[in-house]
Amino acid sequence: MIDKNIVKNLVEQWLEGKEYFLVDIQLSSDNKIVIEIDHADGVWIEDCVELSKFIEERLSRDDEDYELEVGSAGLGQPFKVARQYEIFIGKNVEVLGADGKKVRGTLKSVDGNNFIVSVNEKVHVEGKKRPVKMDVDHEFKMNEVKYTKYIISFK
Repeated sequence: MIDKNIVKNLVEQWLEGKEYFLVDIQLSSDNKIVIEIDHADGVWIEDCVELSKFIEERLSRDDEDYELEVGSAGLGQPFKVARQYEIFIGKNVEVLGADGKKVRGTLKSVDGNNFIVSVNEKVHVEGKKRPVKMDVDHEFKMNEVKYTKYIISFK
């Protein structure tokens, strides 16, 4: 079986000096390698091909055969790394918390493992008879949510 660390090192070599970043590497028992990369402005197919060729030139199929797939993380897919959160600051996201509650709002900030989503919701304000719509910040930890993903809008 191909060593995941060898694949990761090759990907990191290719990423050096580029604005792309590694999102995930999956390696199955039958040597199917799936690499996901991302970029703030999106991923170009030409760059996926370039990374694929880079790996194929350095990972011999004579030693061990493998299947290689290189692609983007995918718009609308759950975030896997902190850098994806940073890219979508100011954009609408959906968070499924560990408690099973969904929150939809604007990704306001990211700090280490924590992020804040601002949600426009009804709040009871002292002195008012009816609830008032206000932006309320909800703080989450990346490793304590089931998922966070960008909400695609066609407005």
